[in-house]
Amino acid sequence: MTSVNVSWTLSRYLGRQFFVTVAITFGIFLCLIYMIDLVELARRSSGQEEVSFGILASMALLKLPTTGSDFLPFAVLFGGMASFMRVTRNNELVIARAAGVSVWQFMMPAVVVAFIIGSFITTIYNPVASAMSARHDELEAKYLRGQTSLVAVSSNGLWLRQADDDGQSVVHALRVSELGLRLSDVTIFLYDNSDRFTGRIDAKQANLEDGYWDLSDAWVSQVNDQPRHHDTYKQPTTLTLTKVQESFANEDTISFWDLPHFIEMAEAAGFSAKRYRLHFYAVLATPVLLCTMVLVGGVFSLRTSRLGGLVQLVMGGVLAGFLLYFLGDLALALGKSGVLPPFLAAWAPAIVAMLLGLSVLFHLEDG
Repeated sequence: MTSVNVSWTLSRYLGRQFFVTVAITFGIFLCLIYMIDLVELARRSSGQEEVSFGILASMALLKLPTTGSDFLPFAVLFGGMASFMRVTRNNELVIARAAGVSVWQFMMPAVVVAFIIGSFITTIYNPVASAMSARHDELEAKYLRGQTSLVAVSSNGLWLRQADDDGQSVVHALRVSELGLRLSDVTIFLYDNSDRFTGRIDAKQANLEDGYWDLSDAWVSQVNDQPRHHDTYKQPTTLTLTKVQESFANEDTISFWDLPHFIEMAEAAGFSAKRYRLHFYAVLATPVLLCTMVLVGGVFSLRTSRLGGLVQLVMGGVLAGFLLYFLGDLALALGKSGVLPPFLAAWAPAIVAMLLGLSVLFHLEDG
Protein backbone atom coordinates (compact mmCIF):
# COMPACT_ATOMS: atom_id res chain seq x y z
CA MET A 1 0.00 0.00 0.00
CA THR A 2 2.87 2.36 0.82
CA SER A 3 4.47 1.68 -2.57
CA VAL A 4 1.19 2.46 -4.32
CA ASN A 5 0.82 5.73 -2.39
CA VAL A 6 4.41 6.72 -3.17
CA SER A 7 3.90 5.90 -6.85
CA TRP A 8 0.65 7.90 -7.00
CA THR A 9 2.19 10.86 -5.16
CA LEU A 10 5.22 10.81 -7.45
CA SER A 11 3.02 10.58 -10.55
CA ARG A 12 0.96 13.57 -9.49
CA TYR A 13 4.10 15.54 -8.75
CA LEU A 14 5.73 14.73 -12.09
CA GLY A 15 2.52 15.33 -14.03
CA ARG A 16 2.01 18.70 -12.36
CA GLN A 17 5.62 19.72 -13.01
CA PHE A 18 5.32 18.74 -16.66
CA PHE A 19 2.01 20.54 -17.19
CA VAL A 20 3.18 23.79 -15.56
CA THR A 21 6.42 23.82 -17.58
CA VAL A 22 4.60 23.15 -20.86
CA ALA A 23 1.98 25.81 -20.08
CA ILE A 24 4.67 28.42 -19.38
CA THR A 25 6.56 27.47 -22.55
CA PHE A 26 3.39 27.61 -24.65
CA GLY A 27 2.49 30.99 -23.14
CA ILE A 28 5.90 32.38 -24.11
CA PHE A 29 5.42 31.07 -27.65
CA LEU A 30 2.00 32.71 -27.88
CA CYS A 31 3.37 36.08 -26.79
CA LEU A 32 6.15 35.93 -29.37
CA ILE A 33 3.77 34.80 -32.13
CA TYR A 34 1.33 37.60 -31.31
CA MET A 35 4.00 40.29 -31.49
CA ILE A 36 5.42 38.94 -34.75
CA ASP A 37 1.96 38.71 -36.36
CA LEU A 38 1.08 42.22 -35.19
CA VAL A 39 4.26 43.64 -36.71
CA GLU A 40 3.62 41.77 -39.97
CA LEU A 41 0.03 43.04 -40.15
CA ALA A 42 1.22 46.60 -39.51
CA ARG A 43 3.68 46.24 -42.38
CA ARG A 44 1.01 44.91 -44.73
CA SER A 45 -1.45 47.66 -43.82
CA SER A 46 1.00 50.54 -44.18
CA GLY A 47 -0.58 53.29 -46.24
CA GLN A 48 -4.15 52.19 -45.50
CA GLU A 49 -5.57 54.83 -43.19
CA GLU A 50 -8.89 53.03 -42.72
CA VAL A 51 -7.14 50.14 -40.95
CA SER A 52 -6.72 51.15 -37.30
CA PHE A 53 -4.38 49.63 -34.73
CA GLY A 54 -7.39 48.12 -32.95
CA ILE A 55 -8.36 46.20 -36.09
CA LEU A 56 -4.80 44.92 -36.50
CA ALA A 57 -4.62 43.91 -32.83
CA SER A 58 -7.89 42.01 -33.07
CA MET A 59 -6.79 40.28 -36.30
CA ALA A 60 -3.54 39.14 -34.67
CA LEU A 61 -5.50 37.90 -31.66
CA LEU A 62 -7.97 36.00 -33.84
CA LYS A 63 -5.15 34.27 -35.70
CA LEU A 64 -3.20 33.44 -32.54
CA PRO A 65 -4.95 30.15 -31.56
CA THR A 66 -4.49 28.59 -35.00
CA THR A 67 -0.85 29.63 -35.32
CA GLY A 68 -0.20 28.67 -31.72
CA SER A 69 -1.46 25.13 -32.29
CA ASP A 70 1.26 24.67 -34.91
CA PHE A 71 3.87 25.43 -32.26
CA LEU A 72 2.28 23.36 -29.50
CA PRO A 73 4.41 20.25 -30.27
CA PHE A 74 7.55 22.34 -29.74
CA ALA A 75 6.12 23.67 -26.47
CA VAL A 76 5.58 20.09 -25.33
CA LEU A 77 9.09 19.11 -26.45
CA PHE A 78 10.89 22.06 -24.83
CA GLY A 79 8.65 22.04 -21.77
CA GLY A 80 9.10 18.31 -21.34
CA MET A 81 12.86 18.53 -21.68
CA ALA A 82 13.01 21.39 -19.17
CA SER A 83 10.84 19.43 -16.74
CA PHE A 84 12.90 16.24 -17.07
CA MET A 85 16.19 18.10 -16.80
CA ARG A 86 14.98 19.85 -13.66
CA VAL A 87 14.21 16.62 -11.82
CA THR A 88 17.47 15.16 -13.12
CA ARG A 89 19.50 18.14 -11.95
CA ASN A 90 17.87 17.97 -8.50
CA ASN A 91 18.76 14.26 -8.28
CA GLU A 92 15.05 13.42 -8.01
CA LEU A 93 15.46 10.92 -10.84
CA VAL A 94 18.32 9.19 -9.01
CA ILE A 95 16.25 8.93 -5.82
CA ALA A 96 13.21 7.64 -7.72
CA ARG A 97 15.26 4.98 -9.48
CA ALA A 98 16.86 3.96 -6.19
CA ALA A 99 13.33 3.43 -4.85
CA GLY A 100 12.64 1.03 -7.73
CA VAL A 101 10.83 3.42 -10.10
CA SER A 102 11.53 2.56 -13.72
CA VAL A 103 11.88 5.08 -16.53
CA TRP A 104 8.45 4.01 -17.80
CA GLN A 105 6.82 4.90 -14.49
CA PHE A 106 8.79 8.13 -14.45
CA MET A 107 7.66 9.20 -17.93
CA MET A 108 4.11 7.88 -17.85
CA PRO A 109 2.62 10.94 -16.04
CA ALA A 110 4.04 13.27 -18.70
CA VAL A 111 2.75 11.02 -21.50
CA VAL A 112 -0.73 10.91 -19.94
CA VAL A 113 -0.79 14.70 -19.49
CA ALA A 114 0.38 15.18 -23.10
CA PHE A 115 -2.39 12.86 -24.34
CA ILE A 116 -4.99 14.79 -22.34
CA ILE A 117 -3.68 18.09 -23.73
CA GLY A 118 -3.81 16.67 -27.25
CA SER A 119 -7.37 15.44 -26.77
CA PHE A 120 -8.40 18.86 -25.46
CA ILE A 121 -6.76 20.54 -28.46
CA THR A 122 -8.57 18.25 -30.88
CA THR A 123 -12.05 18.30 -29.38
CA ILE A 124 -12.42 21.75 -27.75
CA TYR A 125 -9.54 24.05 -28.66
CA ASN A 126 -9.71 23.35 -32.41
CA PRO A 127 -13.39 24.35 -32.89
CA VAL A 128 -12.80 27.63 -31.04
CA ALA A 129 -9.61 28.32 -33.01
CA SER A 130 -11.44 27.54 -36.28
CA ALA A 131 -14.19 30.05 -35.53
CA MET A 132 -11.63 32.72 -34.67
CA SER A 133 -9.60 31.91 -37.79
CA ALA A 134 -12.72 32.25 -39.96
CA ARG A 135 -13.35 35.71 -38.52
CA HIS A 136 -9.69 36.61 -39.09
CA ASP A 137 -9.96 35.62 -42.76
CA GLU A 138 -13.05 37.81 -43.15
CA LEU A 139 -11.24 40.85 -41.73
CA GLU A 140 -8.14 40.11 -43.80
CA ALA A 141 -10.20 39.85 -46.97
CA LYS A 142 -11.99 43.11 -46.18
CA TYR A 143 -9.07 45.29 -45.07
CA LEU A 144 -5.88 43.83 -46.53
CA ARG A 145 -6.52 41.64 -49.55
CA GLY A 146 -9.53 43.41 -51.01
CA GLN A 147 -11.02 40.04 -51.90
CA THR A 148 -14.37 40.34 -53.63
CA SER A 149 -15.29 36.73 -54.26
CA LEU A 150 -16.38 34.15 -51.75
CA VAL A 151 -17.12 30.45 -52.24
CA ALA A 152 -19.33 28.32 -50.04
CA VAL A 153 -20.34 24.68 -50.38
CA SER A 154 -23.58 23.44 -48.88
CA SER A 155 -25.83 20.41 -49.22
CA ASN A 156 -27.64 22.06 -52.14
CA GLY A 157 -24.56 22.83 -54.22
CA LEU A 158 -22.01 25.57 -54.75
CA TRP A 159 -22.55 29.24 -53.92
CA LEU A 160 -20.14 31.85 -55.26
CA ARG A 161 -20.24 35.63 -54.87
CA GLN A 162 -18.37 37.99 -57.15
CA ALA A 163 -18.24 41.79 -57.36
CA ASP A 164 -16.93 44.41 -59.76
CA ASP A 165 -17.49 48.08 -60.61
CA ASP A 166 -20.91 47.38 -62.17
CA GLY A 167 -22.32 45.56 -59.15
CA GLN A 168 -22.24 42.05 -57.81
CA SER A 169 -23.72 38.66 -58.56
CA VAL A 170 -24.31 35.40 -56.74
CA VAL A 171 -23.71 32.20 -58.69
CA HIS A 172 -25.36 28.96 -57.66
CA ALA A 173 -24.66 25.56 -59.22
CA LEU A 174 -25.88 22.10 -58.31
CA ARG A 175 -22.77 20.36 -59.63
CA VAL A 176 -19.16 21.30 -60.27
CA SER A 177 -16.54 19.64 -62.46
CA GLU A 178 -12.96 20.31 -63.52
CA LEU A 179 -12.22 21.87 -60.10
CA GLY A 180 -14.56 24.79 -60.68
CA LEU A 181 -14.09 25.46 -64.39
CA ARG A 182 -17.44 23.95 -65.35
CA LEU A 183 -20.75 24.37 -63.51
CA SER A 184 -24.02 22.55 -64.18
CA ASP A 185 -27.61 23.70 -63.51
CA VAL A 186 -26.53 27.27 -62.92
CA THR A 187 -28.47 30.24 -61.56
CA ILE A 188 -26.89 33.71 -61.43
CA PHE A 189 -28.60 36.40 -59.32
CA LEU A 190 -27.67 39.94 -60.43
CA TYR A 191 -27.47 43.02 -58.16
CA ASP A 192 -26.39 46.62 -58.68
CA ASN A 193 -23.95 48.57 -56.50
CA SER A 194 -26.78 49.41 -54.09
CA ASP A 195 -27.56 45.71 -53.58
CA ARG A 196 -30.84 46.02 -55.50
CA PHE A 197 -31.91 42.92 -57.40
CA THR A 198 -31.76 43.55 -61.18
CA GLY A 199 -32.31 40.11 -62.68
CA ARG A 200 -31.28 36.49 -62.92
CA ILE A 201 -29.82 34.07 -65.42
CA ASP A 202 -30.68 30.35 -65.56
CA ALA A 203 -28.42 28.14 -67.64
CA LYS A 204 -27.86 24.46 -68.19
CA GLN A 205 -24.11 24.82 -68.05
CA ALA A 206 -21.45 27.48 -67.44
CA ASN A 207 -17.77 27.34 -68.35
CA LEU A 208 -15.34 29.77 -66.75
CA GLU A 209 -13.36 31.48 -69.50
CA ASP A 210 -10.95 34.42 -69.46
CA GLY A 211 -13.11 37.33 -68.26
CA TYR A 212 -16.58 35.79 -68.64
CA TRP A 213 -18.88 32.86 -67.96
CA ASP A 214 -19.74 31.01 -71.15
CA LEU A 215 -23.37 29.98 -70.56
CA SER A 216 -25.28 27.47 -72.67
CA ASP A 217 -29.08 27.12 -72.96
CA ALA A 218 -29.55 30.28 -70.89
CA TRP A 219 -32.69 32.18 -69.91
CA VAL A 220 -31.95 35.85 -69.07
CA SER A 221 -34.55 37.63 -66.94
CA GLN A 222 -34.35 41.35 -66.20
CA VAL A 223 -36.56 43.37 -63.88
CA ASN A 224 -39.60 44.76 -65.77
CA ASP A 225 -38.74 42.71 -68.86
CA GLN A 226 -39.70 39.36 -70.35
CA PRO A 227 -37.30 36.41 -70.04
CA ARG A 228 -35.20 35.86 -73.16
CA HIS A 229 -33.63 32.61 -74.27
CA HIS A 230 -30.07 32.36 -75.61
CA ASP A 231 -28.34 29.28 -76.93
CA THR A 232 -25.09 30.79 -75.71
CA TYR A 233 -24.62 33.81 -73.47
CA LYS A 234 -21.54 35.53 -72.08
CA GLN A 235 -21.77 36.97 -68.56
CA PRO A 236 -18.74 39.12 -67.62
CA THR A 237 -16.79 38.10 -64.52
CA THR A 238 -13.56 39.05 -62.81
CA LEU A 239 -13.12 35.54 -61.47
CA THR A 240 -10.37 33.17 -62.47
CA LEU A 241 -9.77 29.57 -61.48
CA THR A 242 -7.03 30.72 -59.10
CA LYS A 243 -9.39 33.18 -57.38
CA VAL A 244 -12.07 30.51 -57.04
CA GLN A 245 -9.66 28.07 -55.45
CA GLU A 246 -8.18 30.75 -53.16
CA SER A 247 -11.68 31.78 -52.09
CA PHE A 248 -12.56 28.23 -51.16
CA ALA A 249 -12.75 27.63 -47.43
CA ASN A 250 -9.44 27.44 -45.61
CA GLU A 251 -9.19 24.13 -43.75
CA ASP A 252 -8.13 26.00 -40.60
CA THR A 253 -11.53 27.72 -40.52
CA ILE A 254 -13.50 24.48 -40.31
CA SER A 255 -14.08 22.82 -36.96
CA PHE A 256 -12.81 19.30 -36.37
CA TRP A 257 -16.39 18.18 -35.76
CA ASP A 258 -17.64 19.77 -39.01
CA LEU A 259 -14.86 18.47 -41.26
CA PRO A 260 -16.39 15.05 -42.10
CA HIS A 261 -19.65 16.66 -43.25
CA PHE A 262 -17.78 19.36 -45.17
CA ILE A 263 -15.63 16.74 -46.91
CA GLU A 264 -18.77 14.87 -47.94
CA MET A 265 -20.40 18.03 -49.32
CA ALA A 266 -17.25 19.15 -51.17
CA GLU A 267 -16.85 15.80 -52.88
CA ALA A 268 -20.56 15.72 -53.75
CA ALA A 269 -20.21 19.19 -55.31
CA GLY A 270 -17.30 18.02 -57.46
CA PHE A 271 -14.37 19.56 -55.58
CA SER A 272 -11.34 17.66 -54.38
CA ALA A 273 -11.48 17.30 -50.58
CA LYS A 274 -8.00 15.82 -50.24
CA ARG A 275 -6.52 18.70 -48.24
CA TYR A 276 -9.51 18.74 -45.88
CA ARG A 277 -9.30 15.00 -45.30
CA LEU A 278 -5.56 15.37 -44.66
CA HIS A 279 -6.20 18.19 -42.18
CA PHE A 280 -8.81 16.08 -40.39
CA TYR A 281 -6.38 13.19 -39.91
CA ALA A 282 -3.62 15.59 -38.83
CA VAL A 283 -5.83 17.12 -36.12
CA LEU A 284 -6.93 13.64 -35.07
CA ALA A 285 -3.27 12.64 -34.68
CA THR A 286 -2.47 15.54 -32.33
CA PRO A 287 -2.58 13.50 -29.08
CA VAL A 288 -0.20 10.90 -30.54
CA LEU A 289 2.14 13.62 -31.82
CA LEU A 290 2.34 15.27 -28.40
CA CYS A 291 3.05 11.94 -26.71
CA THR A 292 5.80 11.38 -29.26
CA MET A 293 7.34 14.73 -28.38
CA VAL A 294 7.42 13.69 -24.72
CA LEU A 295 9.29 10.50 -25.63
CA VAL A 296 11.75 12.43 -27.82
CA GLY A 297 12.39 14.89 -24.99
CA GLY A 298 12.81 12.06 -22.50
CA VAL A 299 15.29 10.18 -24.67
CA PHE A 300 17.68 13.14 -24.57
CA SER A 301 17.01 14.86 -21.24
CA LEU A 302 16.82 11.78 -19.00
CA ARG A 303 20.17 10.51 -20.26
CA THR A 304 22.07 13.42 -18.74
CA SER A 305 22.27 11.69 -15.37
CA ARG A 306 24.13 8.78 -16.93
CA LEU A 307 26.07 10.11 -19.87
CA GLY A 308 26.74 13.79 -19.12
CA GLY A 309 27.15 16.25 -21.99
CA LEU A 310 24.15 18.36 -21.11
CA VAL A 311 24.49 20.88 -23.95
CA GLN A 312 25.07 18.21 -26.59
CA LEU A 313 22.08 16.16 -25.48
CA VAL A 314 19.79 19.18 -25.32
CA MET A 315 20.84 20.24 -28.82
CA GLY A 316 20.25 16.68 -29.97
CA GLY A 317 16.72 16.80 -28.58
CA VAL A 318 15.98 20.14 -30.24
CA LEU A 319 17.35 18.92 -33.58
CA ALA A 320 15.34 15.70 -33.28
CA GLY A 321 12.18 17.73 -32.66
CA PHE A 322 12.79 19.96 -35.67
CA LEU A 323 13.58 16.90 -37.80
CA LEU A 324 10.30 15.32 -36.77
CA TYR A 325 8.47 18.56 -37.60
CA PHE A 326 10.19 18.74 -40.98
CA LEU A 327 9.33 15.14 -41.79
CA GLY A 328 5.75 15.80 -40.75
CA ASP A 329 5.52 18.78 -43.11
CA LEU A 330 7.11 16.72 -45.88
CA ALA A 331 4.60 13.93 -45.35
CA LEU A 332 1.71 16.43 -45.43
CA ALA A 333 3.05 17.91 -48.68
CA LEU A 334 3.26 14.42 -50.18
CA GLY A 335 -0.27 13.79 -48.98
CA LYS A 336 -1.58 16.97 -50.61
CA SER A 337 0.11 16.04 -53.89
CA GLY A 338 -1.44 12.57 -53.80
CA VAL A 339 1.82 10.65 -53.41
CA LEU A 340 0.80 9.36 -49.96
CA PRO A 341 -2.70 8.48 -48.73
CA PRO A 342 -4.01 11.19 -46.36
CA PHE A 343 -4.18 8.89 -43.33
CA LEU A 344 -0.62 7.65 -43.82
CA ALA A 345 0.71 11.17 -44.45
CA ALA A 346 -0.84 12.47 -41.21
CA TRP A 347 -0.03 9.57 -38.90
CA ALA A 348 3.19 7.99 -40.18
CA PRO A 349 5.75 10.59 -38.89
CA ALA A 350 4.38 10.58 -35.33
CA ILE A 351 4.07 6.79 -35.16
CA VAL A 352 7.54 6.15 -36.60
CA ALA A 353 9.11 8.69 -34.22
CA MET A 354 7.24 7.16 -31.28
CA LEU A 355 8.50 3.68 -32.14
CA LEU A 356 12.06 4.99 -32.41
CA GLY A 357 11.75 6.78 -29.06
CA LEU A 358 10.39 3.64 -27.40
CA SER A 359 13.22 1.58 -28.88
CA VAL A 360 15.86 3.95 -27.47
CA LEU A 361 14.20 4.00 -24.06
CA PHE A 362 14.01 0.21 -24.06
CA HIS A 363 17.72 0.11 -24.83
CA LEU A 364 18.58 2.60 -22.05
CA GLU A 365 16.37 0.91 -19.48
CA ASP A 366 16.84 -2.76 -20.29
CA GLY A 367 19.74 -2.88 -22.75
